[in-house]
Amino acid sequence: MKASRNQLHEVIFEADTPAGKAFDVALLWLIVLSVVTVIAESVPEWGATYRAQFELIEWGFTALFTVEYLLRLAVVKKPWRYARSFFGLVDLLAILPTFIGLIIPGSSSLRIIRILRVLRVFRVLKLVGFIAEARQLQTALRASRRRIIVFLSAVMALVTILGTLMYLVEDDQAGFSSIPRSIYWAIVTVTTVGYGDIAPQTIAGQIIASVMMIIGYAIIAVPSGLVGVEMIRGNKLKAENSTSISTQACPSCGKDGHDLDALHCKYCGHRM
Repeated sequence: MKASRNQLHEVIFEADTPAGKAFDVALLWLIVLSVVTVIAESVPEWGATYRAQFELIEWGFTALFTVEYLLRLAVVKKPWRYARSFFGLVDLLAILPTFIGLIIPGSSSLRIIRILRVLRVFRVLKLVGFIAEARQLQTALRASRRRIIVFLSAVMALVTILGTLMYLVEDDQAGFSSIPRSIYWAIVTVTTVGYGDIAPQTIAGQIIASVMMIIGYAIIAVPSGLVGVEMIRGNKLKAENSTSISTQACPSCGKDGHDLDALHCKYCGHRM
């Protein structure tokens, strides 16, 4: 029983064996086909003409993904830990929209979230370098999150003040009918989006808008610089502590991204 469970774990979670790679490739094709089905169903002509066929195909995909999700929970020793992991949540979200659609009409389009499961291609193709780079970016974002929060708070204070100022110098005819609407204009302007639905008409308003446009270019550069510094620091640490990453998943919690010489899982401590 234990041997068959280990074999099933190798097939479902690993891409190092021919059976495991075949399983993941077949799963990826199912994911792509299910996403294509959702996209095709959204076309009014096709959705109305082939509604019954689309529903039958969708329930077929949902049944397969449900069985696969349950098997993943069954072969790991700590299913709750896997269920709370990133891929565990994505796997669950891949099947929930279909069932939710029975209760809430119109929510079936949420099935498009299955496209996130294509991220498993990284393990299938053994692109562990991408996994390492993704972890490095995640680390850089976490390290700079406080500075980013302070920066965003300053930006929010700025757009609130300038938006209120625009409300005072402009009138309703220009579109600045309330402070929230003026703040909306300030956000659109400072981010250089510029929808054009609201525009200042007075000279004072145009001067304020010009200042905000110039500030907007500086604002865009700041977050990139904050994250860039942390990524450079991460590259130095990576060069000092260079280790390869294995594609092997933990048999207990199902998480991957371990070092090649790892004897225990870095997340739950189970022996690899």
